[in-house]
Amino acid sequence: MIEAGDHCETHIVPRLKSVIDGKDSGGISDITGWTGGGGYRYFALAPSLLEKDQFGQWVISKSYNPEMLAEAMCKHFGFTYAPSAEHYWKHGHSSETDFIYVTTNSLTHDQLRAISEDVGLERTLLICCKAFQGASTDSFDNLTIRKIPGAILDSCEWGKDDYSLKIESLPSIEEDLEVDEAPRRRSGSVSNQPTLFDRDEEEA
Repeated sequence: MIEAGDHCETHIVPRLKSVIDGKDSGGISDITGWTGGGGYRYFALAPSLLEKDQFGQWVISKSYNPEMLAEAMCKHFGFTYAPSAEHYWKHGHSSETDFIYVTTNSLTHDQLRAISEDVGLERTLLICCKAFQGASTDSFDNLTIRKIPGAILDSCEWGKDDYSLKIESLPSIEEDLEVDEAPRRRSGSVSNQPTLFDRDEEEA
């Protein structure tokens, strides 16, 4: 179900609970002999990550503080959000040697070189930033650099008028618990798993 408004809490959730408890006699419960069981998942849609500024350019929404932005980008690229107290550039990880750094700053070539040296040859880092200067995306072997608005826009189907949800493609609980520890390829490609932003197009 897709619902919006307070009636999600006042009507939908109580009804689902009564069906699970076997106390619901409405709908097809009596006809099918339903006696209870099962469960449900409740998701709240996050605000759109991007918005247009006064010049019509896509920028990061003011609804996001730095921590929310870092967590959202981790979700988008398939990383586990886990900020490090030791390294400022470790906002999350996809493996023991692959990390992500999210910043709204514009990074210079010297800053990127310093980050690359700190990361070292045994680790890789995906940098999501506002912009970067004086460097191409392949200047540093251990870094992949993506501009935040472009990274999101490239993976969204803006203007699409069919937002049908393919129920058969939803992951099972067992699949959710599986963890892929394989190292990420530094090609700049994003994960194929469903992300926070797969359903944000309608709000953009």
